[in-house]
Amino acid sequence: MEIEAKRATEVGQSAPQTISAFSNEPTRGGGYLICGVSLKPNSQFPDYEIVGISDPDKLQRELETKCATMFSVPIRPTIWTELREGKTVVVAFIPEAQPHEKPVFIKSQSLPHGAYRRIASTNLSCTDEDLELFYQQRGRKSFDESAIPDTSLEDFDPNAIVAYRRARAEANPNAVELTYTDSELLDAVYATTNVEGKTCATIAGILLFGKSTALRRHFPMMRVDYIMAPGRKWVSDPDNRYEGVEWREALMTMIPRVIAYVMEDIPKAFTLGEGDVQRREIPRIPQKVIREAVVNALMHRSYRTKQPIQIIRYSNRIELRNPGHSLKSDDRLGEPGSISRNEKIAAVLHETLFAETKGTGIRTMRELMDQSKLTAPFFESDREMDTFVATFLPHHLFGAEDFLWLAQFQDCNLTDDEARALIVVRETGAMNNAYYRTLSGLDALSSSRHLQHLRDLHLLNQKGKSATTYYVPGNRLTDSQQSQVSIPDKPLSGNLGIPDKPLSGNLSIPDKQYKQLGLPDNFPALPAPLVQIIVRLGKRATPREVRDVIVALCRWRDLRPPEIAVLIGRSLRHTRDGYLYTMVREGELETVHEDPQHPKQAYRAPKWQ
Repeated sequence: MEIEAKRATEVGQSAPQTISAFSNEPTRGGGYLICGVSLKPNSQFPDYEIVGISDPDKLQRELETKCATMFSVPIRPTIWTELREGKTVVVAFIPEAQPHEKPVFIKSQSLPHGAYRRIASTNLSCTDEDLELFYQQRGRKSFDESAIPDTSLEDFDPNAIVAYRRARAEANPNAVELTYTDSELLDAVYATTNVEGKTCATIAGILLFGKSTALRRHFPMMRVDYIMAPGRKWVSDPDNRYEGVEWREALMTMIPRVIAYVMEDIPKAFTLGEGDVQRREIPRIPQKVIREAVVNALMHRSYRTKQPIQIIRYSNRIELRNPGHSLKSDDRLGEPGSISRNEKIAAVLHETLFAETKGTGIRTMRELMDQSKLTAPFFESDREMDTFVATFLPHHLFGAEDFLWLAQFQDCNLTDDEARALIVVRETGAMNNAYYRTLSGLDALSSSRHLQHLRDLHLLNQKGKSATTYYVPGNRLTDSQQSQVSIPDKPLSGNLGIPDKPLSGNLSIPDKQYKQLGLPDNFPALPAPLVQIIVRLGKRATPREVRDVIVALCRWRDLRPPEIAVLIGRSLRHTRDGYLYTMVREGELETVHEDPQHPKQAYRAPKWQ
């Protein structure tokens, strides 16, 4: 349930917008408008005070009259007064309108500008797609049901129909549609319709089952582009832009291909389980996360917009960018309940088990990333640009390198959540309140305080305002990224946000540390943070944790395999075969000498990009 507080002693211009938004917003059940409450002046955080209403009876009558006359349908609010701190406050409950009444709009402004939706704590004018959603809920046809007159059964790909039958049989072997002929099947799933006595394809039909020639003719930009961008920024090197792969085919055959290709390109970790003879490759990002992301993008994208879906693989993350903002507000992403932009496409993907259509996709992705101890995915819906972006980091927060990088901010007394946010901003370039809440589990007000603390430390810069506020790297954070991180030579102190195996007390470097590690007497002194990392590693560390430590060591200085083996406490053979060769192949390390058999071969970590 939504709440909006106003000083209002009379019904001004903003109150009708709030009433329209509360009436329209799906599944919210309406909202409360509280009059006689004001934001405290010079308040750093949202903090309200009661100012009271001098003539509450007049305000009640005005609210009732406006609700009954100024909207496209009469609104019947429940209005009452309450006495708080010796002052009178007027409270009006605005119920959600029935589906057949939406969109509720201000008559003097007409559509679409007079209709509003409640997005986070803001009233925003409805877009054409918002209006389509309301009309769809009235029982009107969705966009993907629209007929394409100059098409026929010849425009359907038999392989796509076979793929549907196979997937449907796996989901439900007894499904009645499996007994239909192809033409009956296409009609049953609304892939075809009848226009003036002629059978033709619908938009959903061509997108789900169409031949590549039909797709090129009717939807030339409806494709998926997989782009392999070097580095961490878009076109960071004009002479070495990117490599890419494109798919333009029926969704029933394209979805498995896209998922398989993306999974093949994701970095792998290696594990040797108890009793296993051979090591197994495990993708850094779970396969089901990529499946959910790809299917959600194709199912919920706006097919009105002539623009491809882009899957961009940077050196440190994967972004899925699709046209069409989320029809659910940012603060409700991950909640149960799905709002389908493409109703017929969603139904087919649901019955073939590609999609749930229960609103669980984003929640599932978050839970799977958390179970894998990976950074939470970042979802950004931009109504103005009409885009939706999902970002995934194959990144274990607070690895060895993160620990060293955060050391330069030890004077800031960061909380674990603030340290985690800095790592994410370093990787993705942005942070907002909703994503901070996902990372931390805190409420909106606490998240704002944490982000503003980072802003005040010049670690973040604040952009936008109100519900559109977001944060980008501040001067201090930018400076830390432009130069290679130096490793301090003194023990770390303060809370740097290391949640696993926290170190206690002040760590000093023992005089006999080199003998204990088995290193020669003339080996350079290890900085204290590296000693901490080695102490924390242990024999039960995961392969990912070991690799992070190796990268941190090789960023400190060039190291030979025997030195690395001693430092991480593994055998020379296991260090070479299990880690070094693979890490070079995957770009985490590089060799000092070009000849792989060089007698003095050593390894270094690539410079920060």
